[in-house]
Amino acid sequence: MIGATNVTLQYGKRILFENVNLKFTEGNCYGLIGANGSGKSTFLKLLSGELELQQGQVFVTPGQRVSVLKQNQNEFDEFQVLQTVLMGNKKLFAIMIEKDEIYAKPDFSDADGVRVSELEGEFMEMNGWNAESDAAELLSNLGIEEELHYKLMAELSSTEKVRVLLAQALFGNPDILLLDEPTNGLDVDTISWLEEFLINFQNTVIVISHDRHFLDSVCTHVADIDYGKIILFTGNYSFWYESSQLMLKQKQEASKKVDEKRKELEAFVSRFSANASKSKQATSRKKILEKLVIEEFKPSSRKYPFVQFKAKREVKNQILEVKNLSKKLEAIELFKDWDFDAMAGDKIAFVCKDSYTVTALFELLTGIDKPETGEINWNGAVSLSYFPKDNSEYFNSEINLIDWLRQYSEEKEETFVRGFLGRMLFSGEESLKQCKVLSGGEKVRCMIAKMSLEGANTLILDQPTNHLDLESITSLNNALSDFKGNVFFASYDHQFIQTIANRIIEITPHGIIDKRMAFDEYLEDEKIKQLKEEFYKH
Repeated sequence: MIGATNVTLQYGKRILFENVNLKFTEGNCYGLIGANGSGKSTFLKLLSGELELQQGQVFVTPGQRVSVLKQNQNEFDEFQVLQTVLMGNKKLFAIMIEKDEIYAKPDFSDADGVRVSELEGEFMEMNGWNAESDAAELLSNLGIEEELHYKLMAELSSTEKVRVLLAQALFGNPDILLLDEPTNGLDVDTISWLEEFLINFQNTVIVISHDRHFLDSVCTHVADIDYGKIILFTGNYSFWYESSQLMLKQKQEASKKVDEKRKELEAFVSRFSANASKSKQATSRKKILEKLVIEEFKPSSRKYPFVQFKAKREVKNQILEVKNLSKKLEAIELFKDWDFDAMAGDKIAFVCKDSYTVTALFELLTGIDKPETGEINWNGAVSLSYFPKDNSEYFNSEINLIDWLRQYSEEKEETFVRGFLGRMLFSGEESLKQCKVLSGGEKVRCMIAKMSLEGANTLILDQPTNHLDLESITSLNNALSDFKGNVFFASYDHQFIQTIANRIIEITPHGIIDKRMAFDEYLEDEKIKQLKEEFYKH
């Protein structure tokens, strides 16, 4: 068990949460949720001891091991991949190192023999003989092939490093597991494996994630940071969302009734306080009025942007024809001789283990890059709006957000541009921020505002939920579901795909699987499973 007693987190005058008293118990998985900047990651660091407490205490059941998903990708660059995973269990790894050092001594003494005997006993108790095979299995399940296990971490890509660090956190059956965004950089299949791992995990898990399907799949409880508190709810994310909306509605209705009663009493007192025959009744109502308390609502830290896409021009029938499309990245063949088309109303999720391949395809479809061979023929009525995975080139400027968005708008009036920025939660002085100082999430919201202004009938989005909080993801999700035009997109967010796409195109190393169906149906289809096995075996 791990918990907090009277824990407070404050930056200057801003209190993120105060007097938090919580217990996280064995056998449960807790989803830690809250708006960006609410203190989720900081709270995990307080629990793990990485940050010093300002006030209060954190307690852990004596003898229990806490394992944390490391965020510094370069921390283990000088170590081998397999060794990095083994380091997840510090005590076991220390025993292995000390054993090897003693056995390597040229002058092995009696004292060394006694010490190594003790170490061997501890090693056996900790299931040390299976440690390397268990670590290797974790790596393989997370998509790190065996040929990489003995390479240095420095030789791996950033995506591969993230997976190794996740394996490190999961290794050795920790008593308490603290995971901050564990699905980042994982493809759909690997996320599914992680879901199963955590569902079957018998100890305590506290996890932060912006993936709603993941939270629904693994969480038994939700710890919600809002209104300056952290409150525990039983159930998964969807249950929390429905419950919290209902509770908020009930509070607002109760407050409205009290306010109406107050106005009624004030009117009576004002009208009859000078009337002798009614003075007793007026006095009585005045006393009731004094006892009436309208609950003051603290403002929620959650903010939902207003996202809406409207096409200026409708397009019908076939919108795209792709013939014999081929593309290489240096010497690597990403795809060869592809054929597919798209019809009006198609909302296609492009699924692939390698995100670079999808990015390459989108850059061909938008004309940013050219194919080795093949043709891309768009219907003349199609207008495109593109959300790139890397949007940094759009923000290499010192202009403020009003001038930035104005350049993409036909209407140049400042009040109009400010209105669109306000929808994306940039109001007042926020709209005067310089482009170059924006956070990742703020840049994404700016790009969404830009796309909304463009009024295109075909949207192409490459990992649009990266950097967004749950509230912004929900707003974008709903807008794309309601959009009457065409959507081509890539995402690892299961619910995002399930609720938007009416067609799935999966890119495999040996061709594409193209099915017009919902994502859950696609994943459960036995014939598709067999086809995928064949494509990935070659």
